[in-house]
Parts: sequence; structure tokens; C-alpha cells
Amino acid sequence: MQLSNLDVGIVLAYLAGVFVLAQWVSREKAGHSKDAKDYFLAGKALPWWAIGASLIAANISAEQIIGMSGSGYAIGLAIASYEWMAAASLLIVGKWFLPVFLRNGIYTMPQFLEQRYGSRIRTVMAVFWLGLYVFVNITSILWLGAIAVSQVTGMDQMLAVVLIGVFALAYQLYGGLKAVALTDIVQVTLLVLGGLLVAGLTLNQLGEGNGIVAGFNRLWAEHPGHFEMILHPDNPFYRDLPGISVLVGGMWIMNISYWGFNQYIIQRALAAKDINEAQKGVLFAAFLKLLMPVIVVLPGIAAVMLAPDLSRPDEAYPTMMRLLPTGILGLVFAALVAAIVASLASKINSVATIFTLDFYAKRAVHADQQRLVRVGRIAAAVAVLLGILTAKPLLGSFDQAFQYIQEYTGFFTPGIVVIFVLGLFWKRANEAGALAAAIGSFALSIVLKLAWPSLPFIDRVGLVFLLALALAVVVSLLTRHAPEKDIIQTRDVDYRTSGAFNAGAVAVLAILAALYTLFW
Repeated sequence: MQLSNLDVGIVLAYLAGVFVLAQWVSREKAGHSKDAKDYFLAGKALPWWAIGASLIAANISAEQIIGMSGSGYAIGLAIASYEWMAAASLLIVGKWFLPVFLRNGIYTMPQFLEQRYGSRIRTVMAVFWLGLYVFVNITSILWLGAIAVSQVTGMDQMLAVVLIGVFALAYQLYGGLKAVALTDIVQVTLLVLGGLLVAGLTLNQLGEGNGIVAGFNRLWAEHPGHFEMILHPDNPFYRDLPGISVLVGGMWIMNISYWGFNQYIIQRALAAKDINEAQKGVLFAAFLKLLMPVIVVLPGIAAVMLAPDLSRPDEAYPTMMRLLPTGILGLVFAALVAAIVASLASKINSVATIFTLDFYAKRAVHADQQRLVRVGRIAAAVAVLLGILTAKPLLGSFDQAFQYIQEYTGFFTPGIVVIFVLGLFWKRANEAGALAAAIGSFALSIVLKLAWPSLPFIDRVGLVFLLALALAVVVSLLTRHAPEKDIIQTRDVDYRTSGAFNAGAVAVLAILAALYTLFW
């Protein structure tokens, strides 16, 4: 596939525009120097539309667009459960988690753990998140993004990895979270429009001139197995998405961990100017999540008919882009690049935030605000360098990278959810119990994977969650209660939500019920 001069011009205009916009929104008033609060939390002044858009931009990237389209090609619409269940999870986050975090002035998730349990669990989890963000999240975005770039442009894939990493670093290096969040509304708009164009044009081709609806009906009629949300045990991909367990089991744990306790996601809501703005932001994101499968899954399903002989499922989305006419291809390619760099910039900023606030600032207690910002920028650059160097060795051999990411994170997420849920809602939980859940989650996951290899990993996540929960409760009850370590205030937290949030939540749940009923 070759880009025309018009396509290249559109992509370059996007890159230049988003860079200039990021620097413009990051500017400071005369006489004011950027401090840690400005750099890492956008001055705690983000409006709801920026929060919602930035949540989606941080989430939807190469591993969603390329990876989930690949899974749509291989598995079908069932992979959309990750998106649709996320919408429900965001409602839980907005209703019950954010009020506690914002009431206590939390900046980072490790900081919450220290204020609730103690310093050891903060250090353990900060190290874990840094490793996860650099060696799983950043590498996957770089590698899968480079696959798309190289297939569209013919560019060498490792050169694409380097260029993506350098641009994502450069456009947010000065402004930090503000540069990322306030440009994300542009990124998400471009992502949604570009994704809808790909889905619409592929379905229109399947409709053979009779329109998008005709194309969708043909695809559904000829490949009904690719439109089953709940897979049967005889399905070859049942181990990836084990039937009803998707609705009542481990996927809840995966989503609650990701949307509720994941620094690069929750950091946007923590930067809200107040709780009402934060809740409106997550509700906006929940509605956007309902739309995402049209953008990230449907083109992969269409490729089953339009490109049935792909050597790897992850080639589905780039292959569908070849159907696009000149000009539209440039716009859609710019949207894909927007998703890649926006999500990558979010991960980079969160690595810088955790390293600076949870490691450096605790040891350099007299460091001034400008030094903290400078250390954050250095940490961001190092994270990108490590991601570039390790992307190919870690991800080069996987056919479905999205499934690899879920499998890997599934070793840790049960313990994370146990630690935070008990920390939020059970005052008797202590640091010994939290450490037992963290270590036990990983150990139990390894044991179950080796001893029971046929157990689907989502079921394993659910089972490990229950075991880690029991372990944390027992250890907490058997060890000394240390209330002096717990400075998190919950007694005066107001969990009431606005009428607009409640109405929106009902609408999201009703749409979810209709979707699962239709595609069961």
C-alpha cells in the first residue's frame, strides 16, 4: 500500500497540528513556572469532556485497533465484551471509587496504598506498575503501531517504532498531562471519525452497492459464528472467552482493575476540578466505549470475507485500510496514528508520574518543584528508550498481541483488585493482608496455569481473585491491626451522584442489555 501525496499531506498536517496544539495548551501565565501539580495532574482543572476523551484516548491504541481487529478476525464479536463490560465498570468507578480518591487528594495509586496500608506495599506496587507500563503497555503500542505504519507506508518496522516513540515523547514532554488530556479531544474525534469510515466503507463493499446495512446483514448471515457474544465450549476460542464467565467471572476483575486502579487511566479523573466533573467524564467515556467495537472489532470481522487468507490475524485492520480511496486513507491513517501516539503519551506520562512522585520525591524530600518536573521528563525519555529497545524481543512472535496482554496482566490483576477494594471498603484490612494478596495473586496464577492448563485464563482470574481475597482477609485478621497507618478518610465521603449521572448510567446499562440480548 502506498500513500498518495494528498494522504501524506493530511498525515503531516495532523502531526504538525497536534504538536503545535499540545505546546499551546501547555503554556503558562507570565511569571508562573510549571510545578509538579501542573505537570502530572494538569493543575487539577480538567473539565469533563477532556477527562472522558482522554480516558478513551489513553485506552484505545494499537493494541485495541490492531489487536482487537485481529481478535475480531479470529474470534468474532465476542472480543467486544472487553469494550462493553468496560462501560459498566466505568459506572462503578465513578459511583464508588472516585469519591474516595478525590476526597483524599490522591495523585497516584501507589500513594493511596501507602496512606491506606503503609510504605512497603506502595513500593512493591509502584515497581510492578513501572514494569507493566514499560515492558507490556509501551512495548505493545510501539510494536503494533509500527505494524500498521509499516504496512501502510512500506517503512521499515523498527524505524516506525523509533519514530512513533520519539513523536509521542516530544509532543507531551513539555506540557505533561495537560498537553496529553487537552489534545485528546481532537485525537478521539479523529479516531472515531476514521474508525467509522473504515467500518462503513468495508461494509459498503460487502453490500455490493446496496449500502452499509446490506453489507452488515450479509456478513452476519454468512458468518453467524462471528456474531456470537457468548461462546460455546466447542468453540476453538472458548479458552480465550469462556462463555457465560465473561459476564459473571474474571472479566469484571480485569476491567475494574484497569479502569479503577490503573494509574494512566485514573490519573485523568484525579485531575478533575471536582467530583461532579470527574463523574461526568467517566460517564462520557462509558458511552464512547459502547461505540468502540464498531471501530475496533467490526473491520476485523469484515476482513473474514474481504481478506480470508491473511497469514496473521493482526494484519486484518491494515489490510482493510487498503480499500480506502485517496484522501480518506490519509485521514484514517492519521486517526490510527492519533490513537497510537495519544495512548503512548499517556503511558509515558504515567511512568514519569509514578517514578517521580512515588520514588524520587520520597527520597529527595527537599527537591524543588522544577527539579521534580525535570526528573519526570528524564523518566519519560528513559521509558521510551526502553520500550523501543524491547518491543521486538517481547512482542515479535505473537499472533494475537491483545490476548497476550490480557494473559500477562491476568497474573496480577486479581491481587490488585483485592488490595484496593478492601482498602476502600474494609478498615480492618492491613498491610500484611495486602502484601499476601499481591504475592499470592501472582503465585496462585502460576500454580493454576501449570497445574490446570485447560482452565481459561478469565476463569483463572476469577478463581484467583476469590482465593486472594480469602487470603487477604485471613492474614489481616491474624495479624496486628495498625489503624495508625491508615490515614484515608471514608466516613464523610458522599457517594450520592447527580441526576444526570444516574440517568446516563441507566441508559448505558439498558444499551448493554439490548446488545447482549441481540448478539447472545
